[in-house]
Formats: sequence, structure tokens, C-alpha cells
Amino acid sequence: MKNLEELVRPNILALEPYSSARNEYSGKEARVFLDANENPYNGPFNRYPDPLQTELKTRLAQVKGVSPEQIFLGNGSDEAIDLAYRCFTRPGIDNVVAIEPTYGMYRVCADINDVEYRPVNLDEHFQMSADKMLEACDEKTKIVWICSPNNPTGNHIGQEEIIKVLQQFHGIVVLDEAYADFSRRPSFRLALQHFPNLIVMQTFSKAWGCAAIRLGMAFASKEIVDIYNKVKYPYNVNLLTQQHAMRALDDMESIEQWINLLLEERSIVMRAVQALPYCQQVFPTDANFFLTRVDDAQRVYNYLVDQGIIVRNRTRVQLCHNCLRITIGTKEENSTLIGALRRFV
Repeated sequence: MKNLEELVRPNILALEPYSSARNEYSGKEARVFLDANENPYNGPFNRYPDPLQTELKTRLAQVKGVSPEQIFLGNGSDEAIDLAYRCFTRPGIDNVVAIEPTYGMYRVCADINDVEYRPVNLDEHFQMSADKMLEACDEKTKIVWICSPNNPTGNHIGQEEIIKVLQQFHGIVVLDEAYADFSRRPSFRLALQHFPNLIVMQTFSKAWGCAAIRLGMAFASKEIVDIYNKVKYPYNVNLLTQQHAMRALDDMESIEQWINLLLEERSIVMRAVQALPYCQQVFPTDANFFLTRVDDAQRVYNYLVDQGIIVRNRTRVQLCHNCLRITIGTKEENSTLIGALRRFV
């Protein structure tokens, strides 16, 4: 890996971050707050939230097996994605490399930030070739994007191939593990000490059932987290989100129950879809969704919409012709889906 100073945009390296009112007296006791032009009434919502989410990170670090200094919290994972571009890539100059197909926001954020996006196709089993990824890189490649379990394919990317990229690429590697809670494989966040160029993203939106609170996690070295904190907006995670996340952390038993229920239902739904006469293939998955190839994805999709059932038509995505992505719902929702698919002619 290059020195971090070589990877960070020069203007970001020199940036003097905004100093929020709540940071300036850090470490001291305070009772009267007359510093931030807040309304003194309607507590606690009249006060700005902790800009670094200290209490939440301390609690989350215990669950995730990392130190609080290795955690960045953002307004969904999309904030962490956008910050990677704003911190490490120079518009109109640098480029990024990503597996294809994958989560669409990597490309959208590249376009927003005027950064060349270089997709590298997965093979017929939706697996990544580290050699092909590295061949697509040049001296101006700052970031490599890998999603595992991948979206929309659902499968894990081979660990050996990921490690090869981490060891041989000199820039930042972002590994998006949004669906890792549905897998029994260990998270790469537990290997941060071995890979200083690694950023691992996770989220409260999937297994934790908290998509509405918009809370994403990025795990990285303290040095990378410090750079993210320089660039993020001062109060990027609101008080209500922080409070709800703390409650979720206090109810890990429910989250484990949800995961187990979804994995059981996933097996049932996948078997039922595989048995449909117009189903060509159901692809292996490590997520709370799966990809299936059917005879005519658009016809099936339109039929399901007419039935009030919404899945995702991925037929226009690279390597996903005539494929539908189906999320696992409740037992009742899944039964409704299966019944509708069995009636389709």
C-alpha cells in the first residue's frame, strides 16, 4: 500500500475541518450550553447530537470486535461510499475499479464525483478474478470496490481472490459487507490490522431491520476514519437514529431470531422457485435475497406487479439477462409470492 498521504486528495489532506461546538469542550463537564445558538426549550431535541456518536461507537465496538476509533458511522452506507470518492479521488483525473454486476451506487457516486469507473465482469459463477481486477488498475486507480455477499448476485466473492487484491493493490480497497450477517463466514473487519488499505462497510438496514433510520458503518484504520471524520458533515447522524441504534444493540436476541427465520424461509422459497416450469436456474446465495433466471423476466415481473407483489427485475444488468432478484419476506409474504408464481402461465 502507498502511504496514506499519497492516496488522500491534497486538498483533503490540508483541510481544516469544521469545529463543532460540541467538540471544543470535549473531556470537560458542562451544565449550561450557550455556545451553539440552540433553542433552550424542547429538550432533548433542541440540542445538536454528538457529532462523533461516541456512546454508540463504544457499544458497537463491543459487538463488532473492533475499537471505537476504527468505526465511522454515516447516513446510510451511501455516505461512506461517497466519502471514499471525496477523500481519495481527484475529479477528472483518478479512476476506480469495481466488480460487475454489483451495487449501483458505486457507479452513481463515481459519476457524481467525475471519476472514471472501470467495471470488470465476474465469471459465469459470479466470481471475481483478482488478476483481471489488478490488470484494470493503473497508477491513477485509487479505489477497488468489492461487494461480498454481492448485490444482485447474492454470493460470496472468493476469500483468496479478495486477499490477493488487498495484498497487491496499492490503493484503497472497499469491501461492502451489507449482507454479511446472513452468512456464517467471518467478516474482514476482524482482519483490519493486516490490511491498512481496507475499508469494510456494513449496515443497520438489512439483518438489523433498521433501514428507515439510515445508519451505515465503515470499519477501517484509525487514520482512515480520521480522514472520513474531517470531511463528513458535522452532525451527520441524528439523535433519533443514534437512540434507536442503541436500542437495537440491546436486543441482539431478536436480530438473531430474525436472521434464522429468514434463512429458513430462504430455503423454502428457493426450492419452490426452482420447481417452477419456467425457472431456468436459482443461483446460490449468502444474503437475504436470491437471483433466479426465468424464461421471460419482464413478463413475470409485470404479472407480479399486477398481483401487488414487487420484486426486482435485473434483466438489464450485466450477466443477469432474464433474472429476477427476490427478497425474502415474512412467511405470509413468501407464501403469497409462491402462490402467485405457481399460477403464472
